[in-house]
Amino acid sequence: MAKLKSDNGWPASQDPAIIGIKSYPVKGATIKLRCAEKVAPLLVGFAAEFHEKIEPIDVGTLDSWGYAFRMVRGREDRLSNHSSGTAIDLNANAHPLGSENTFAEGKALLIISLAAKYGLKWGGTYRNRKDEMHFEVCLTPKQAKERITALGLDTNG
Repeated sequence: MAKLKSDNGWPASQDPAIIGIKSYPVKGATIKLRCAEKVAPLLVGFAAEFHEKIEPIDVGTLDSWGYAFRMVRGREDRLSNHSSGTAIDLNANAHPLGSENTFAEGKALLIISLAAKYGLKWGGTYRNRKDEMHFEVCLTPKQAKERITALGLDTNG
């Protein structure tokens, strides 16, 4: 049987343990995000800066998450990057799929800059259907490891 891969080429599985999915606290926030161990420092590091510099991650609302085994919304042929634990959605209720300009004025450029710092792509920059809640790893495993090292991030969660 062929190994499953998410849309960005990372290993995906219905069994989160197989691909190293764990829960990681987001510094400064009260939430934990389930993501792949190999990219967790990037995703939770980004989420912490998002919480501090963009907007607080909602407390008491379950609208921020990571790993979820599923297809890309509206597709039947591509596994979502959430299926590999290499994508997160933050404050989904405030930034629904398909909506544009849901962030405070001036925040979009900062989001793009922070995403680039952590090797992520922001769904708000998608050409077709915008997905402003969504952030995904756009690095290879080797590049992700190098970025984690370059940023001095903790790889132990």
